[in-house]
Amino acid sequence: MLNSISKVCEIVTQPVPVRPPKPLYSNVSPAVASPCSGVCRLDEQKVCLGCFRHVEDIREWRSADDDRRRVICAQATQRKQVDGA
Repeated sequence: MLNSISKVCEIVTQPVPVRPPKPLYSNVSPAVASPCSGVCRLDEQKVCLGCFRHVEDIREWRSADDDRRRVICAQATQRKQVDGA
C-alpha cells in the first residue's frame, strides 16, 4: 500500500510541462512581412494612407497564405504608384 501511495505522490509532484504561448495570429509568416507602416488612416475609398492596402485586405491579412499576401502587397504597391505617395 505504501508503495502505491508513493507512486501517486510521485505522479502528482511531477512538474506540468509548460506550453509556449499561442501566437496572437494563427498564420504569422515571416516569409511575407506585413506592409503596415503604423499610419493606419483610411481614405474615402477605404484604402490605408500608410500601407495602401484596402480595408478588406487588412482584415484578410491574418488568415491569408503567403501567395495571397504577395498579391495584396503587389496591389498596394500599384495603389501607391497611382496615388503618388
